[in-house]
Amino acid sequence: QVQVVESGGGLVQAGGSLRLSCTASGLTFGDFKMAWFRQAPGKEREGVSYISSSGLFTDYKDSVKGRFTISRDNAKKTLYLQMNSLQPGDTAMYYCAAAARFTSMTWGDFSKYQYWGQGTQVTVSS
Repeated sequence: QVQVVESGGGLVQAGGSLRLSCTASGLTFGDFKMAWFRQAPGKEREGVSYISSSGLFTDYKDSVKGRFTISRDNAKKTLYLQMNSLQPGDTAMYYCAAAARFTSMTWGDFSKYQYWGQGTQVTVSS
């Protein structure tokens, strides 16, 4: 049984930082591409950042480039998102998602991900 669990969300003031973590069990973590998505109330789910199964390739939504850093530790089966210089516009529920390594996809297409966590809330106050 696959389980994906996010943690690390919380309430932070604008300009602050948070580090999200996502642990996966029941799958061979190194065989999966991983991504962070977010969804704010009344808005569509959007891709925030992506990392390849090996960790060699990463990509980001334009509005978070230079502020967020995605990484993974395949030995620990854990995905991370370091978020710095947080802004009120970053407020959302953040989700971790996994797609099998050979899935043909553009990383921002959430329909291509096979496994999802329940999300962790990030709230940035002004």
